[in-house]
Amino acid sequence: DKAIRRRLIDQDMPLAAGVAAADVVIVATPVDAMLSLLPAILDQVDRQVVLEVGSTKEQLLAGVKSHPKRGRLVASHPMAGTEYSGPEAAIPGLFDNKVCVLCDLEDSDADAMRKVQDLYTSIPMRLVELDSVSHDVHCAYVSHISHISSFALALTVLEKEQNENRIFELASGGFGSTVRLAKSSPDMWTPIFRQNRDNVLDVLDEHINQLARFRSLLIKQDFDAFYESIVKANEIRRILQ
Repeated sequence: DKAIRRRLIDQDMPLAAGVAAADVVIVATPVDAMLSLLPAILDQVDRQVVLEVGSTKEQLLAGVKSHPKRGRLVASHPMAGTEYSGPEAAIPGLFDNKVCVLCDLEDSDADAMRKVQDLYTSIPMRLVELDSVSHDVHCAYVSHISHISSFALALTVLEKEQNENRIFELASGGFGSTVRLAKSSPDMWTPIFRQNRDNVLDVLDEHINQLARFRSLLIKQDFDAFYESIVKANEIRRILQ
């Protein structure tokens, strides 16, 4: 009902009827649901294109690798979003000029791949091709660790600062942007961490090492080294420009 009221869809229908009526089936669910949903949809397709937009790829694509209709599936990850979920989170222009990763294209039929490429470039989005393993490694660094850090910071502040009104009064733009991701849905993010556990653990270990280094420098009052660490961290500006 919400999606219809917001004119995001024209009609609500059962899965089988929707697949039969569609030219392109876009699967945008939490990634744990996709594990069973994708094979079920592929069982029903003929020449339709199935486009999934999950945040993890290796486990998901391994599960349909041998499916006879695997060629009708195109795996993608539009690298754009907010901390909100559901129909209310639909924002016009959200994907404009953002990056979309296409994965394991060698396993997709040529016509399915072209249709998806045309769809994304018409938005317009910038297309990048990766294999599913590399995708999950890179996303652990640029996306998944950011969410864990935000969750942890929010819990730290909530634990140490019991006066929630004071948090609201003193929170600056910097604090708000840092913990923004802590408002993200646990229903969506817990399955992501479950499927990308090993890569996230690798990144998390390095992140903890960096935090421990800053803590050590504070204990030793080595602010020259602290300064140099910040200077080194500032190099991220060059990469993100």
